[in-house]
Amino acid sequence: MDLFDGMLQKDRDEFKRVANRLAGLCFIIKNNERTKSDYYYILRNQAKFEEYFDVIGCALEINEEYGVVQLVNRENFNHVHLRLNDSIILLILRILYDEKKRELSLGDVVVNIGDIQEKYLSLKIREKQIDKTTMNNALRTLKHYNLIELLDKNLSEEDARILIYDSILMAVRVDDIRKLSEMVDKYRKGREADTDEAITEDQAD
Repeated sequence: MDLFDGMLQKDRDEFKRVANRLAGLCFIIKNNERTKSDYYYILRNQAKFEEYFDVIGCALEINEEYGVVQLVNRENFNHVHLRLNDSIILLILRILYDEKKRELSLGDVVVNIGDIQEKYLSLKIREKQIDKTTMNNALRTLKHYNLIELLDKNLSEEDARILIYDSILMAVRVDDIRKLSEMVDKYRKGREADTDEAITEDQAD
């Protein structure tokens, strides 16, 4: 039986639109007004979406507590490869999410640029803050994948706010935090080794 048997053309078009959106964003969330209706559409048609994505080796993960639908590739293909700085900022946002959630218990988790910079410096990755271009690019990338929302347009200000969606819990799980932390640690040690080598060379001169 064809997946689209019995569906009107407009329903087929809507199904394809939502399926393509999920494939492009990885996460469809209830708390984002742009994807809220798509979230409920997927829930109503869960079986069809599961059948559709199963053909290409993908699976739906639906967490109704978080209000998140995630598309997972079982074959480990087409994974999003973030740049190093994007991954570091994602890790920082995940840490901040946990810290703020413990404080708030309920409600939205909102941080600002200053919070990210402070955490970055506390991790001793570098002695100076993240530059504005790197920060802006990383945050806009994470916004694209429905992990955060930018509440203020001017991201150059320290008090510019970022809403962290619950989807970050599915994007960066406990094991992922450990792996990202190890990656950051290696990066930091690599920088320290480069610095020590440079100092040694200067002394030799």
